[in-house]
Amino acid sequence: IIGVSSGASAGAAFAILFLSGTMFTVTASAFVGSVLAVILALGLSAIAPGKSNSTMVLSGLAVHSLAQTLLMILKLSADPERELAAIEYWIMGSLNGITMQKIPFTFAISIVCIAILFVLYRQVLLLSMEEEEARMLGVPVQKVRMCILIFATLIVAAIVSATGIISFVGLLAPHAAKLLTKDSRVSTLWLSGILGSILLCLADILARSVAINELPVSIFTSIIGAPFLIYLMMRKGEIHE
Repeated sequence: IIGVSSGASAGAAFAILFLSGTMFTVTASAFVGSVLAVILALGLSAIAPGKSNSTMVLSGLAVHSLAQTLLMILKLSADPERELAAIEYWIMGSLNGITMQKIPFTFAISIVCIAILFVLYRQVLLLSMEEEEARMLGVPVQKVRMCILIFATLIVAAIVSATGIISFVGLLAPHAAKLLTKDSRVSTLWLSGILGSILLCLADILARSVAINELPVSIFTSIIGAPFLIYLMMRKGEIHE
């Protein structure tokens, strides 16, 4: 929504075209691209008149469009037989390219930021309320929202830079956990992580086994995720809650 994945895609494509396309340059460029995209989205929302969640969403959509335009330009500049295929394969997302060299960087950023988000758990819940109600309960809304966005962005950027874009896991896991626990508690956060891990592992097993060649993981997560999104939309207020 706020351009993390789109920025990562543009960054990875840039590295494949102009930075030799090695594992390190693609991962680093994707990470930088995703962080820059979010910084731009935050900057646009800060200068826009009126401060609300919709302002952030609109800023993110604008950044997403810009990143997609840049990505299309890079694709047009790519060699169709080699570079374009590499860009498309990266965008489709896969665990096939995960190596021991990628794990320490991704793990270090993720574990630190996840720990901070768990510390901010109460504030995260209060932000789901009306903004004025959250302020009355002592939450500095703008500062907390900014912190949460930054740390969540760093987690997503670190993971996406290593795996490419794998759709719907971030939608399926937390909402499925909430449907199972019927509440928003710390245990729901843990369950969300466990369900996301199981879903991704199962999708990766299918991607490696149902055909002669390995298929993109996103195919299988999307097969589940798209109907699940429709189901959530049919349940009044489920997504907003």
